[in-house]
Amino acid sequence: MEEVPHDCPGADSAQAGRGASCQGCPNQRLCASGAGATPDTAIEEIKEKMKTVKHKILVLSGKGGVGKSTFSAHLAHGLAEDENTQIALLDIDICGPSIPKIMGLEGEQYVEDNLGVMSVGFLLSSPDDAVIWRGPKKNGMIKQFLRDVDWGEVDYLIVDTPPGTSDEHLSVVRYLATAHIDGAVIITTPQEVSLQDVRKEINFCRKVKLPIIGVVENMSGFICPKCKKESQIFPPTTGGAELMCQDLEVPLLGRVPLDPLIGKNCDKGQSFFIDAPDSPATLAYRSIIQRIQEFCNLHQSKEENLISS
Repeated sequence: MEEVPHDCPGADSAQAGRGASCQGCPNQRLCASGAGATPDTAIEEIKEKMKTVKHKILVLSGKGGVGKSTFSAHLAHGLAEDENTQIALLDIDICGPSIPKIMGLEGEQYVEDNLGVMSVGFLLSSPDDAVIWRGPKKNGMIKQFLRDVDWGEVDYLIVDTPPGTSDEHLSVVRYLATAHIDGAVIITTPQEVSLQDVRKEINFCRKVKLPIIGVVENMSGFICPKCKKESQIFPPTTGGAELMCQDLEVPLLGRVPLDPLIGKNCDKGQSFFIDAPDSPATLAYRSIIQRIQEFCNLHQSKEENLISS
């Protein structure tokens, strides 16, 4: 598969097909003709559909295996504890849809009255089926999720994304750009190899003008449920997530210690909060969720002030 030039100006740019970086690109002639700059009518359709969704939160991670889908599910469960709050959880990890399993919804589409879930996993004949799609088909699926699903009146739409900064991320940001995304929560683990990828994710957010709600350090040590002693399960890093957040001027929303029940409950499709209400991990999650709610409320107030002024 041919690579897009590193400094591609984009199909909607005045320099499309004419810039120095366009030389040798297989799409140069198409971009220069202006055909690639045709407005996508789905953007306006999605904007209209999203008018009934108050807050939109993306959950990102530059690296796989850091607990991003687990966090998305816990964020949805935590917000949905208020029966008057309507939550929607959208899984756009097209090739690795784990949300149906984590939410206990394989073969189903809803958890409870105020929490709805949508994932490509619901469209597969078997959980073992591999989704072997190129970028355009993935983008088309995301467009369908946002435009064609009847989301109804929703207080929070949580979007669980795959690792990286590629097709799915660009598509969801582009399609939701006019619908006002509240921001992104970025998940990491303490080791440096994860923090390196998080720095890329933060850079991605800034390039596409996506607000950053903050960073969550997942699996931040292990607290023994019996002796209550904390052990570091990852090798220490130079400063860790806290120093990285200070350097990059992004909030550290909190640290979630590892609890064995989290993995067990995800495998069973059950809420960890119910089985371990006093766990240090549960308390950390609740604190982080409160900070996310405060950010979204402040973001909403700023938008309302801009509209009224």
